[in-house]
Amino acid sequence: MPSFGERLDAAFDAFGHVCLGIDAHAHLLAEWGLPASADGARAFGLRAVDAAVGVVGIVKPQIAFYERHGSAGYAALEDVIRAARSAGLVVIADVKRGDIGSTIDAYGEAWLTPGSPLEVDAMTLVAYHGVGSISGPIELARANGKGVFVLAATSNVEAYPLQSAMLQTGAHHRLSVAAGIVAEVDAINGGAGLGSVGVVIGATVGFADYGIDPGLLASTPILAPGFGEQGAVLSRLPQLYGPASANVVANLGRSVLKAGPAGVRGALEEQVDELSRALTV
Repeated sequence: MPSFGERLDAAFDAFGHVCLGIDAHAHLLAEWGLPASADGARAFGLRAVDAAVGVVGIVKPQIAFYERHGSAGYAALEDVIRAARSAGLVVIADVKRGDIGSTIDAYGEAWLTPGSPLEVDAMTLVAYHGVGSISGPIELARANGKGVFVLAATSNVEAYPLQSAMLQTGAHHRLSVAAGIVAEVDAINGGAGLGSVGVVIGATVGFADYGIDPGLLASTPILAPGFGEQGAVLSRLPQLYGPASANVVANLGRSVLKAGPAGVRGALEEQVDELSRALTV
């Protein structure tokens, strides 16, 4: 069974580093002529998947926009995930789960167990309780060829005071919270090719501001929000991520989805071309 890191590498080779974020915002549903309902979110997601196939290799459904419709929303989400995985896309569920013990294990089982109705290829995790607290989903992922992305330095400005705070004790004493997470993930991956445990580092943050050493990201996938509507541009990805650029999953959501159902594929193709040119300079 190939690891998640190996499958992610294959997606990079085949389609590049752009990921389509499937963000079923209410205003986008309206712009696409769809109702603000579970059925509307289903249609939106399926059309987004159709637009992605053959253009990018990775999609990232934002679960909140389905969860807000209750059980009907989850049924719609299952259809979108199934369609995306059947089409050969790598699916990252943006769920941002974090807890301890059997609770976090159950979250992992929901999203990372083969045959689960919500089975995806990777999920996002929050390590507010410490990276050790999410060991259950990490081990489940690695055992099943899945992956996880642990939030480290996110693209929202409110996170900076917490994520840049200095650790006072432990093995990563005097590193920032974000840098400590990066160091722990690097140790888990072990440096052998692209690992299956990634981190989230936003495109609108600076590594130096968090004391993050890019050298610790050589084998770590990086999920990068912040491109498009939040201000970062794909042409600057090599400058933003330096030697870790080859590991970046560059997420685009609203900036291409606002082109509408007839235009999203073309908008996505333009962005894929822009990033490809930037990474080959």
